[in-house]
Amino acid sequence: MHSQKMTFDHYHIRLLELSDLDAYYKMVSTNRERLEDFFTGTTSRTKTYADTKMFLAEMLERTERREYFPYLILDTKTNDIVGFLDLKNVDWNIPKTEMGLYIDEAYAGKGISLRAFKLFCKHCFDTYNFRKLFLRTHSENHPARAIAEKAGFKNEGTIRCDYKTTKGELVDLIYYGKLNDD
Repeated sequence: MHSQKMTFDHYHIRLLELSDLDAYYKMVSTNRERLEDFFTGTTSRTKTYADTKMFLAEMLERTERREYFPYLILDTKTNDIVGFLDLKNVDWNIPKTEMGLYIDEAYAGKGISLRAFKLFCKHCFDTYNFRKLFLRTHSENHPARAIAEKAGFKNEGTIRCDYKTTKGELVDLIYYGKLNDD
């Protein structure tokens, strides 16, 4: 399943492919410590190269079934993966989906996440015809909250004890939502 590339500056966003395995494993491994608490599934399923290969294959199978959509943010100058966006908890009845985003530490704080996220939101509404996009984040994740708010998402409330971190801590999550006509 191939998709059109979304481009901004010297970056593009496209669906993950099996050929991205080496670069994806390297990026997650490099950022594992900072991703552990809130990307539990990713960090627990990518501890070894073999695990990562199986995880990628499963992601791509779920993409074929239209249940999950993993995207990469790539630097066109270096071809490095600089970030990851995904659509999960897809509900085609509404239709809505939860969005996820993380950026490589070397690229954090440069505005790439916000530009990529805004472009990706437009892509999700235009390509998949979602009525609603939403994300969940911890109250202390100030960068994620800022991106959501700057991208036009509205704070829809806090759900208490809604997520278990890798360390087993139950934390509250703030829900943000954006409708296709916001």
